[in-house]
Amino acid sequence: MKKIVFIGAGSLVFTKNLVRDLLTFPAFAACTISLVDIDEERLGYAKKTVEKIIAAGQYPANVEAHTDRKAALPGADGVVCTILAGGLNVWRKDIEIPKKYGVDINVGDTRGPSGIFRALRTIPVMLDICRDIERYCPQAIVLNYTNPMAMLCRAMQSETSITVTGLCHSVQGTAAMLARWIGAPMDEITYLCAGINHQAFYLDYRWNGKDAYPLIREAMNDPRIYNEEQVRNEMFLHLDYYVTESSGHNSEYNAWFRKRPDLIEKYCTHGTGWNPGEYAYIVKGYEKRQSDWRAQMQRWTDEPIDLKRGEEYAASIFNATIGDGTLFKFNGNVRNTNLIDNLPDGCCVEVPVLASKRGLEPIRAGALPSQLAALTNISARCEEMAVEGALTGDPRRIFHAVCFDPLTSAVLSLSEIKSMVDEMFEANRDYLPQFKHFN
Repeated sequence: MKKIVFIGAGSLVFTKNLVRDLLTFPAFAACTISLVDIDEERLGYAKKTVEKIIAAGQYPANVEAHTDRKAALPGADGVVCTILAGGLNVWRKDIEIPKKYGVDINVGDTRGPSGIFRALRTIPVMLDICRDIERYCPQAIVLNYTNPMAMLCRAMQSETSITVTGLCHSVQGTAAMLARWIGAPMDEITYLCAGINHQAFYLDYRWNGKDAYPLIREAMNDPRIYNEEQVRNEMFLHLDYYVTESSGHNSEYNAWFRKRPDLIEKYCTHGTGWNPGEYAYIVKGYEKRQSDWRAQMQRWTDEPIDLKRGEEYAASIFNATIGDGTLFKFNGNVRNTNLIDNLPDGCCVEVPVLASKRGLEPIRAGALPSQLAALTNISARCEEMAVEGALTGDPRRIFHAVCFDPLTSAVLSLSEIKSMVDEMFEANRDYLPQFKHFN
């Protein structure tokens, strides 16, 4: 009987969808689902939801719930991590302090000053989790959904011996969006996507074996399609390849769309996609949910169960590696070991990965087009400096990582960046024990 552990199970949307997907595979129909969360109330909702899925599908699976992961991990074959280090009162400062200095941020969970400080808080927690996995279930396949994806995966993969990759649904989500725009059935689409998390590009995108990029470019003439993803569509029209993550996110990762109020108004305000680029979009969403999260949780546990498998990768990866062995190819976050020629060796890249009984085998993508390499190199090297600073407790490395962030450097001087970083360190003092300069 297989055992899958969900750490951060109180992230109920992820938990219920991934458990639903997992149980659709015969190899896991009788598995043990072990839920872990430090919030007992959220953990209780998660357990009720999983019990409901098991009952609806008449699966012979078992579910258990723990507030201590050390009670859950022994014997685990797979681990899913969906944690958040620190609450809204902490990470909202990641957004508000840069805004005070003129750096306008949409989400702030991936890179730039906001993503870097989220990484500084989260890396020590993730490494503690990994060391427990090394102790209690060293053979487990570990799938990470926690952001900032690239920096966390880079730290876990360099500092521990576990088999871990990071998953982001933007790759398959964007591929489906492009197929919809050109009227193509998704089962007739093939693609090669590579880069770094949230800045991966479709180096090749085909419909029935034919290059579909001319059709995508033609689709941009439809205002409804152009307006759905204004930032990403501008990037495509000028850089010639389509990027994976939403317009709002991508507006943070470069110097072109958020450095002036008029640009924010033009490109980041009136899009019709799920995230055009509103300032503090996710913070505002969490604020709205804080007052009624219990009611929302109850609605999620009460709503009818749809047992149809979704589009997330996790269950198919587990099936390939520890289930029936059906091969599965996906885009995962791994260290760059001769995978992308013109990105730094050892940095975290997002490339195709083959999952099988042999484990997780990244597939070489070669070189990115030079214009894409120029953009992603900046972010990858900033992430490398940030991870180094997080692991060594060197605040100077963090300052330098923020210095070269494209949006930050387009808006602020070096001395202004230093003041902003110092203020962000102070706001995070209680969460950064690895930085000795506080002592």
